[in-house]
Amino acid sequence: MAEGTGMSKALAGGIGVLTVSSVCGLVLMTVMYKIQIDKFPPVSPPTPTKPVIPTGLPPTLRLPDYLIPESYKVFLQPYFYSAITNNYTNQSFIFTGNSTVRVKCMEHSKRIYLHVHDLNVTTVEVTKSDSNEKLVVSGYKIHQNESNFLEIQLKETMSGHGTYYDIFTKFEGELLDNLAGFYASWYTKNIKAEEVEEEDQERFLATSLLKPTDARKVFPCFDEPALKAVFHITVIHRPGTSALSNEIGEEWIVTTFEKTPVMSTYLLAFTVSDFTYISKSSGTNIHIHARTEAIEAGHADYAIQVTENILKYYQNIFGLKYPLKKIDQIALPDISAGALENWGFISYQESGLLYDKKTASSFDQERVATMIAHALAHQWFGNLVTMRWWNDLWLNEGFATYMSYIGVQDAGWDLRDLIVLREIQTAFQVDSLNSSHPLSLQENYIQTSAEIIDLFDDITYRKGAALLRMLATFMTEEAFMKGIKTYLDKFQYNNTVYNDLWNCLQEETKENVEAFMSTWIEQAGYPVITIITQTGETSQEQFLLKIKFFLLLIHSNIVNFLPNSIPWPHFELKDKDDWLLANVNCTGFFRVNYDEENWNKLRMQLERNHNVIPLINRGQLIDDAFNIARGHRLNVTIALSLTKYLINDTEYIPWESALKNLDHLILMFDRSEVYGPIMKYLRKQITPLYKHFEEYTLNGTIPEKHTEQYNQVNAISVACSSGFPECIEMAKSLFKDYRNGTNDIHPNLRRAIYCSAIASGDEYDWEFAWKEYQRATVTAEKDKLRYALTCTKEIWLLNRYLQYTLDPSKIRKMDLVSTISYIAKNVAGQPLAWDFVRGHWSYITQEYGISLGSLLDAVTKRFSTDVELEEVLEQDEDDQALAARALEQVIERTEANIKWVKENKQIVKEWFMGEL
Repeated sequence: MAEGTGMSKALAGGIGVLTVSSVCGLVLMTVMYKIQIDKFPPVSPPTPTKPVIPTGLPPTLRLPDYLIPESYKVFLQPYFYSAITNNYTNQSFIFTGNSTVRVKCMEHSKRIYLHVHDLNVTTVEVTKSDSNEKLVVSGYKIHQNESNFLEIQLKETMSGHGTYYDIFTKFEGELLDNLAGFYASWYTKNIKAEEVEEEDQERFLATSLLKPTDARKVFPCFDEPALKAVFHITVIHRPGTSALSNEIGEEWIVTTFEKTPVMSTYLLAFTVSDFTYISKSSGTNIHIHARTEAIEAGHADYAIQVTENILKYYQNIFGLKYPLKKIDQIALPDISAGALENWGFISYQESGLLYDKKTASSFDQERVATMIAHALAHQWFGNLVTMRWWNDLWLNEGFATYMSYIGVQDAGWDLRDLIVLREIQTAFQVDSLNSSHPLSLQENYIQTSAEIIDLFDDITYRKGAALLRMLATFMTEEAFMKGIKTYLDKFQYNNTVYNDLWNCLQEETKENVEAFMSTWIEQAGYPVITIITQTGETSQEQFLLKIKFFLLLIHSNIVNFLPNSIPWPHFELKDKDDWLLANVNCTGFFRVNYDEENWNKLRMQLERNHNVIPLINRGQLIDDAFNIARGHRLNVTIALSLTKYLINDTEYIPWESALKNLDHLILMFDRSEVYGPIMKYLRKQITPLYKHFEEYTLNGTIPEKHTEQYNQVNAISVACSSGFPECIEMAKSLFKDYRNGTNDIHPNLRRAIYCSAIASGDEYDWEFAWKEYQRATVTAEKDKLRYALTCTKEIWLLNRYLQYTLDPSKIRKMDLVSTISYIAKNVAGQPLAWDFVRGHWSYITQEYGISLGSLLDAVTKRFSTDVELEEVLEQDEDDQALAARALEQVIERTEANIKWVKENKQIVKEWFMGEL
C-alpha cells in the first residue's frame, strides 16, 4: 500500500482484490481458453490445392529437399558511376555477375531447382566437385510464375549419397529504383564548385534489400531460410566508390570479403556508394556509414555509442558473444523498411540511425535507440537462430520487438510500460477481426512471396511481443531469460520451430509452457474475460468486433458446456464500495469486461483518486471499455464516462489510450452533426492539460520526463485541433516567426505546431513549408514538415500533394505510403486519398514494389457507410489479389463500423451534448 494515499477501508479492499484477481485472471484465462479449443477444436482449413505450375516441377512452390547448399562464391559488378561528371557521361544502371554454389546431393536426380527472379541467366554449368567432371546440361529454363524456379535439366544423373556438385551461373540484371533486390538510389551532395561557390550534385549508390525473398533477384540461389550456407562475396565497382557487405573486405575496386557465417540468403547485404564512416572498437569493430555531410556534422555519433552499449548488454544477457568481428550500420536515403537486420551489416532509413541534436526531437533520438535495439536483437533472434520457414516469422520479429524494450534500457530509455500502448493495444485491434491469423500457421499454408510478405504485420510483430511478455510474467522474467540462453546456445547457426523454444523454456520452470502457450500461438484471436462481481461468476469467449452468427452459437454452447469441476477463482466483494480490477498491468493478452456496477465503481474511483489504480490499468480500462463497446458487449456511455476523470490526470498512458479511442469516434462522426459536440468536449477536457504544460510551451522548453514530453505534444495537438483559441494563436505566432527567419520552436513540438499553423493557414503557409521541406537536409526535420503539409484544409493543395507522391524527386519512394496515409487521416483529404489509391492501385504495387496492406488500411479507417463498403467490394479481382488479407480485414472492419454507427450515433451524440 502506497504511503500517504489516505485510502479508505473500501479502497484497501479493492486493492486487495485487485492483486488476487490479476493472478487468478491469468490462470482462469489459460484454463478456459484451453478448454474452449479442446472441446471445440478448430476445423483445419482445406489442404491447399496443388499450385498451377509447369509439368515436371515439384508439387509445391517449395524447393525439393535433395540438394543442400553449403557455400556460395558470388561476384557482382554494378556499372553505375557515383556521380556524373565531365569524365563520365554514360551512366548505366545494370549489374552482371556469376555465382558458384556447392551443393550436397542426397538423391539421384537429373534436375536441379534454384530460385531466380528478374535476372537474365546466360550460362549454366554443373561440375562434380571432387573430380571437376562436367555434367552435360541439356537445357535450363526460368519459370515465369510464382515458383521463380530456375530449372536445370541434365543428360546424366547426379549421384545421391551426399555427393558434392558445383552449380555455376552467369547472369545480368537491372539496378532498378524499386527498393527491392539489388537496387539503385540517389541523394544530393553539397560540394564546392571551381568558382568556390557551393552547388548541389546528384550522387548515386546501389544497395540491397533481400528480405524476405529477393536474394533470387541478385543471383541464382536456394532462397529459403532453412537452406543456410556460407557466402564468399566479391564486388567489383567503379573508382570513387567503396563496397560493403556482411564481412570484412581487404581490397579496393575489386573488394573481396571474408566468408560469412552459415546464414540464410535473406540476410546477405551489399552496398556500393561514396559514403564515409566513423568507427569505434570495443571487442567488436563498429562502423556507422552515411553521407559525408552527415558524418562530418556528427549525426552518427549518438548511434555508435548506443550500438556499443546495447551490443555489450545483449552479449551479457544472452550469454553468447556476438559472433562476427565487425558490425557495419548504414543510413540509406531510400529503403522501404525502417531497418534491415542483415548479419553484420544493418541497413536503416536515415531517420532510424542519424541524430542531429540541433534539429531533432527527443522522440527522434528515442527512435534511433529503439531501432538499433531491435536490429541488434535480430543478430541473435533471426540471424544466429532462424525460424525454419516463414510461418514462424514471429520467432524472429516478435522476439526482436520484445527485446528492443529491454535492450534500449541500457541506452538510458525506460520504455517498458509503453509496450502496452504501442504493441499490445495495436495487436488487439487486428486480432479482434475474423480475418486475423494465428501467430504460427502450418507451413504449407505459406508458399508464395505475397503470402510471405503478408505475414510482416501487426500480429507477427506486436502480438508476438505481447505474448512473450505474458509468458515471461507467467514463468518469471529470470526463468524466461535462462530459457532463452539455452535456446540460443542450443540452436545457434540452425533453424527452429516454436516447439524448440517451448522445450528450452520448460527446463527453467515447473509450469507447463506448451499447455499455456499452444492455443495463443496456434489460434487467431484472444478472449474477453467477463466477471460478474455480485456473484463471482466468470466466463470467457473470443473477442470479435463483428461476431458471425454461427460463431455466436458456438460460443454460447461452449459456455454452457464448461465443466463444473474446474476450480474457478471466486471473487467476493465484502464491502458495497469495493471494486474489482483484473489483469493488473495488462500482462495477459486479453480484455476484461465487468458488470455495469463494477464499471461504475471503477469510474468513481478514478474520479475520487485515480492514483489508486495502477498507471497502465488506467489506460487499459479505457481501451478495454471502448473496444468492448465496439464489440456490442458494453454500453458506449460507460466507456465515455471513464474519460471524464482525465481532466485531473496528466499522465501519458491513460491520455494516449483515451485519445486513440476518441480518435476512432472522430473518424466515425467527423462528417456528421456529432462532430461539434465531440470537439467541444475534447476542448473542455484538454484545456487543463494544455495549461499544465503551457509555461514550457511558451518558453520553448520541454519537461524532463520522457512520457510528459509526449503528453505535452498531445496537449498541443488536441487543444489546437479542437479549436482552443490560445493554442491556435500560439502556433500561428511561432510559425510566423519561422517564416520571418527565426525558428524557436522546440524540435519536440515542431510537428504539432507546424500542423496546426498550416491547418489554420493559407496557401502561402503551405508553399513556405513545402520549400522548407525541399531545402531541409536532415531527414527527421523533413519528416516533420512532410507530415505538417498534410494538415491543410485546402482540397486543391491536398490533391496536388497526392500527385507529388508519384514523383520521387519530390517525395521519396519510401515515404509514399506514410504521406498518403497522413492525407487520408485529414477529413478533407480522406476521399481524395481513397480515390487516388484506387486509381493507382496496380501502378503503386508494380512501380514501387510495395505491399498495399498498410496503405489500404490507412485510407479506409474512416469507412462507416454502405456506399463506402460497396466501393471496397467493387475492386476488381486483379486488385484484390494484390492485398487479399488486407482487403478482407478492411471489409470486415467497415461492416462492423456500419453496424456500430447505426446503433450508437444517437447515444453518442446525446452523451456529448449532456457533457457540454
